[in-house]
Amino acid sequence: MALADTECGGSGGCGGSGCGDSVSPFSEIIELNVGGQVYVTRHKTLVAVPDSLLWNMFSKKSPKELARDSKGRFFLDRDGFLFRYILDYLRDLNLVLPDYFPEKSRLQREADFFQLRDLAKRLSPRVSKDNSISEEISHSDTEEGAQLCGSSVQGMETLRAMSITGATRSPSLDSRKSGYITIGYRGSYTIGRDIQTDAKFRRVARITVCGKTSLAKEVFGETLNESRDPDRPPERYTSRYYLKYNFLEQAFDKLTEVGFHMVACSSTGTCAYTSNDPNEDKIWTSYTEYVFCRD
Repeated sequence: MALADTECGGSGGCGGSGCGDSVSPFSEIIELNVGGQVYVTRHKTLVAVPDSLLWNMFSKKSPKELARDSKGRFFLDRDGFLFRYILDYLRDLNLVLPDYFPEKSRLQREADFFQLRDLAKRLSPRVSKDNSISEEISHSDTEEGAQLCGSSVQGMETLRAMSITGATRSPSLDSRKSGYITIGYRGSYTIGRDIQTDAKFRRVARITVCGKTSLAKEVFGETLNESRDPDRPPERYTSRYYLKYNFLEQAFDKLTEVGFHMVACSSTGTCAYTSNDPNEDKIWTSYTEYVFCRD
């Protein structure tokens, strides 16, 4: 285990602020459990910002004073997925977010919790033209601003065209990207020896999402679990996302609300017996996919 509970001592230099004339009681490599997500980083990364929460934890306190999980990793009861951006910021004090990032307000809340004041300022909403604090957050912010500046003339043309044609569709709907999203799930159920008896359905364990990353994030937002493919670029495709809930109708509602409609559906099934006796219960396993399209 890379975590040590040794006391400060020896004649070496101090590994972090507040250690006095002795070395840090923490090892150079530190394992963290943040909301169930495991991170491995250097001690100097965690203490990169003086007076922050992590700086106080890993420079002012001893390892014995900090909470740990069952495997000895230091435990933080915070959002494990957003912590990756906190850690990225601590490495070089720069923040680069994905092109489509709907959780900026939640990340600002995490920055406030970890007492990273400069990061929280960068994430705060712009209040005036003179406020240039968040200009370097990500390329997406500058691109979005350019699109907004260039869309005023286009918006007027759109409104003029709508008044001529009598169209009722809003410009926001017209600006949405077209594409396909496939929803899939695997389910199983048991049928007893008497075919007339009620089937015993097993709860759907997971609803998968396949398609372009940016479309999936636009539709499902915070209900999308990206833990199996967290670094996928927005214009690439993935088949590793899944939803944080198990109700197909909820997923269908989300897709319908943003203009998607179902265009295809397919299902496959297999049957097996619980034992070698053909008179015993049959277990049916099926995999179903629903294809949604937005023109």
